[in-house]
Amino acid sequence: MQRYFIHKRYSESSPVIITGEDYHHIVRVMRMKEDDHIFVVFPDQSSAVARIETISSDSVEAVVVEWETDSKELPVKVAIASGLPKGDKLELIFQKGTELGADQFIPFTADRSIVKWDEKKAKKKLDRWEKIVKEAAEQSHRNVVPSVSSPVSFKELLTLSKQFDYTLVAYEEEARSGEKSNLSKTLGTVNEGESILVVFGPEGGLTEDEVGRCRQEGFLICGLGPRILRTETAPLYVLSAMSYQLELMR
Repeated sequence: MQRYFIHKRYSESSPVIITGEDYHHIVRVMRMKEDDHIFVVFPDQSSAVARIETISSDSVEAVVVEWETDSKELPVKVAIASGLPKGDKLELIFQKGTELGADQFIPFTADRSIVKWDEKKAKKKLDRWEKIVKEAAEQSHRNVVPSVSSPVSFKELLTLSKQFDYTLVAYEEEARSGEKSNLSKTLGTVNEGESILVVFGPEGGLTEDEVGRCRQEGFLICGLGPRILRTETAPLYVLSAMSYQLELMR
């Protein structure tokens, strides 16, 4: 069954109403009919199976028939901060990172970022990113659509980091020197409901100055194994490790 995020809170006294792009997807793409079933997710992250009752010219009305009870979310809130990479690598991080359970994406301008953020195209770009994570959240049966922010400066990222319980930096020089315990230690001590920010550099990696500034702010500097990972691979490695440690091993 297809999954759709509903913007209005659930009320027993009124049907679930779906409009806009989701209406188009149900009627034109999936060609669903009355009495077909879909998954719906409400703003409070509750989800249910719903039966389509009515299809009009601009909306679908459905009623809840069964609530879902199993959790689809990582037990901790993970924010992925990526130095702006080239091409469509960031979109890959958003899509696959959503499938793997990320709660938030924060692109930032790193010293070695080649791509420059164009404010004239900002809204169009952000709309596209939000659509990517929404569709990935639907596909992976998430109960949360991760948030995506406009790119921030490195200084702004350090300021944002203060709101997280744990802050980590993936740094290839630490991997080369054999560091392999900081990520494991963090995953062994983090509690359910706490938040983790993990920072990744662009293609050329983070500079020593950037890593030093992170260290001054209390970040743990992490290696991610003996192999050097691409900028779009490293976040997926970390999210997979978190899922294994915090979901499969507990």
